[in-house]
Amino acid sequence: MDNEELTLFRDMARRAFEQEIQPHYESWEEQHIVPRELWNTLGAAGLLCPDMPEEYGGAGTSPHVCLAMMEEMSRMGFGGLTTGYSIHSNIVAPYINHFGTEDQKQQWLPGMVTGDIVGALAMTEPGAGSDVQGIRTTAVRDGDEWVLNGSKIFITNGIHADLVIVAALTDPGKGAKGTSLFLVDASLPGFEKGNKIEKIGQHTSDTAELFFQDVRLPTNALLGEENKGFAIMMQELPRERLGIAAQAIAAAEGAMDITVEYVMERKAFGQTVASFQNTRFTLAEVKTEIALNRALYEKCADQYARNELTVDDAAMLKYASTEMQCSTIDQCLQLFGGYGYTAEYPISRYYTDARIQRIYGGTSEIMRELVARSILGR
Repeated sequence: MDNEELTLFRDMARRAFEQEIQPHYESWEEQHIVPRELWNTLGAAGLLCPDMPEEYGGAGTSPHVCLAMMEEMSRMGFGGLTTGYSIHSNIVAPYINHFGTEDQKQQWLPGMVTGDIVGALAMTEPGAGSDVQGIRTTAVRDGDEWVLNGSKIFITNGIHADLVIVAALTDPGKGAKGTSLFLVDASLPGFEKGNKIEKIGQHTSDTAELFFQDVRLPTNALLGEENKGFAIMMQELPRERLGIAAQAIAAAEGAMDITVEYVMERKAFGQTVASFQNTRFTLAEVKTEIALNRALYEKCADQYARNELTVDDAAMLKYASTEMQCSTIDQCLQLFGGYGYTAEYPISRYYTDARIQRIYGGTSEIMRELVARSILGR
């Protein structure tokens, strides 16, 4: 995709976000959830799952467009919504497109494009976070059905979800090699959504615990091959981490923009805060850190579009960009002084929304371990 076409998508998205999201976002933050109809609004504007094939309702763009949507949301300070959007458009839809049967694609993807179906990904359990191999949820075959039992926690879009990709053990004796993925209709008997989990940030990202009690799934609910779920997850993780990096870098850019505006206007000791050397040096450092990470991000995004992004490079990008996001936004908040610690100033939301980025999608510690293995071979 050429830069001119990508710019057109960005401009269209920004206008839509300014009109449909910005006037209401503070209210949604206070309610700790976005309205369900927002998904249909985004779908009607052509902003959901843009890189899905045209035969399923998508625009058939490159993955760059989906990432650009996330960048624009993040830059505007909509961190919680961006995470929900990413799960839906950047993760669940590609899972189905890459590994689903034709019937599964026809069943789920058109509704995801319109927003009639909201997608979620359910991997994490109370005893299995970064250690995906530690999951305990099971799916047992019973005739021509699967019977799903277990629970998941910290599931983004868990409240609004109509479709959940669930990781479950189908051969418990094999651990990760006995894990399968299932496309679970949230309306099925035995599927229950727990209360919305309250978090210190990303309030508009509805996060929930999910419970499965003898949920009976048809055989065609299996996504990909039986016992190949872990391999599928590993194959899709680079895109997930690329999306997290898109959020990190654009959010840091947005935080810097509002900081520059503030220090140019705010006065202390008879002069603007921008005139102090500490402010100038801080902003120079922030801009440099963002630029370095953006260069790596754009390289990795191009690699992904060519199907060349490795697990190791995605891990480096995810680690570097999210650590940068937290550190640079912290520096920006400092320049606001006491006002930066108040909910009245948006910089505080950039700050609290950022913290989870070093945890989900693989913690910074796990990312460092993955990179170390690529260096040392073990």
